[in-house]
Amino acid sequence: MKIKCITVDDEHLALKLLKEFIGRVPDLELVAECKDGMSTIAALQTHDVDLLFLDIQMPDLSGLDLLHTLTKKPAVIFTTAYSDHAIEAFKLDAVDYLLKPFSFERFMQGVHKAMDKIRYQREQQNKSATASSMGLPDLQEPAKDHFFVKADYKMVKVRYDDILYIEGLREYVCIYTPAKRIITLESMKNLVSSLPSDRFIRTHKSYIISIDKVEAFSGNMLEINGKNVPISKSYKEEVMERFKA
Repeated sequence: MKIKCITVDDEHLALKLLKEFIGRVPDLELVAECKDGMSTIAALQTHDVDLLFLDIQMPDLSGLDLLHTLTKKPAVIFTTAYSDHAIEAFKLDAVDYLLKPFSFERFMQGVHKAMDKIRYQREQQNKSATASSMGLPDLQEPAKDHFFVKADYKMVKVRYDDILYIEGLREYVCIYTPAKRIITLESMKNLVSSLPSDRFIRTHKSYIISIDKVEAFSGNMLEINGKNVPISKSYKEEVMERFKA
């Protein structure tokens, strides 16, 4: 499986290292090297690209801003010296987030993730094309079933199916699952906007609940896994509407 790549970094040495690493991998083909966002946009219009190795801190247009502008996004591996953009990067569906300086082994971990994603996308495209040629309904890619949060100095995958409820405290947020409690600095506002609205609802300024995990409710309380979760006056009408028979 040949994967066409573009590297984007305003540092010559970083581009040189990426070129060396890519050259060691037979399945990767480097089609362009770019030093800023505008030249990257031009290169993406010229080449059919599968994978983007993208720096974040660049002149005129950051890597995150660049990715926001793209309507057709290739798989993206961020390569950066800054760890504080990881949450936003994964919200943009980045495949991986490599912190400089990274080893060839760490580089290959990201590449293997990208290969899996690209392979899957190609299989779905082939299935869709086959279905279309046979007059069958188009086969759509399944909906996303998870998100990532930063916890314990790493990015942790949280599956929607595992969430019981989320509790917002003064300086952090606790995500409760049957197996564990995940503590993160992510905000309640960001979480509620990123969760599927047909599965989750805010019941209080400090609580988001998984609708299908509710076992009972009475008055201003919902029961989830033995825990009483409050419903505040400002959210009660919307919450009760969701539980109408």
